[in-house]
Amino acid sequence: MLTTLFLCFLVSSVIASEKDSALPRLNDTKAAEAFIDSAEVVVIGFLEGEESHGYEELVAAAKRIDSVPVAICTVKEVWAEYSLSSDTITIFRKADKHQENLVVAEAKKLETDGLVNFISINEVRYITEYNQVTAVGLFNSEVKTHLLLFANRGSKEYTELKKELRALAPEFTGKFLFVLINGAVKSNSRSLGYFGLKSQDLPRVGIYDGDSDMKWLLPPGEISTERVREFCQSFLRGDLKEVKQAGAEAKTEL
Repeated sequence: MLTTLFLCFLVSSVIASEKDSALPRLNDTKAAEAFIDSAEVVVIGFLEGEESHGYEELVAAAKRIDSVPVAICTVKEVWAEYSLSSDTITIFRKADKHQENLVVAEAKKLETDGLVNFISINEVRYITEYNQVTAVGLFNSEVKTHLLLFANRGSKEYTELKKELRALAPEFTGKFLFVLINGAVKSNSRSLGYFGLKSQDLPRVGIYDGDSDMKWLLPPGEISTERVREFCQSFLRGDLKEVKQAGAEAKTEL
């Protein structure tokens, strides 16, 4: 009797463990919309089922990227709402209202490492820290104007300014991408130099417009939400075109 109970317990534990490793299922459009709205960046695998090519790789990738929620949708009526007709792994972003599709049939090689890279590259948030990986997603976005916070990680202003600008960013969704550049990282010295800055000059705030390849710095002083908001609005009004650009170099990337 005890042996039977132990075996039943063991089997139920394995089943529970398998369920825990499964991805959440989105069974209708309302559930998909709620999931997309639940975080700044989410991933949905629009796949026919657990046997689909890419399912196991997506489950494995989800375990490695805790910062991005991942779910599965097998209901093709829901796929149609997002203009999808075949197995696709899709990233939804709030910062630029973007939908990035990876069509499984078109992928030359679908592996867990590749999916982790795909998600990491496209993990553009309300405020995204600039590095070699996120740079790809930032510059591939349809939003070409960046509000840049230059700050040294570890400084007393770093955390507070990041928090303040992250709260401001939703006001400019689709108009600016808010980008954090850590001046304490040696590889970011080129970005600082592009704006005529050095690490000891930070924190500072700037705007880079990819369409015109022009850049400006917020004048020295307190970096407040009100000043940064007005700085962004002055760009949108076209006022900054009459203001001298920051730095002296002409580069097309940071």
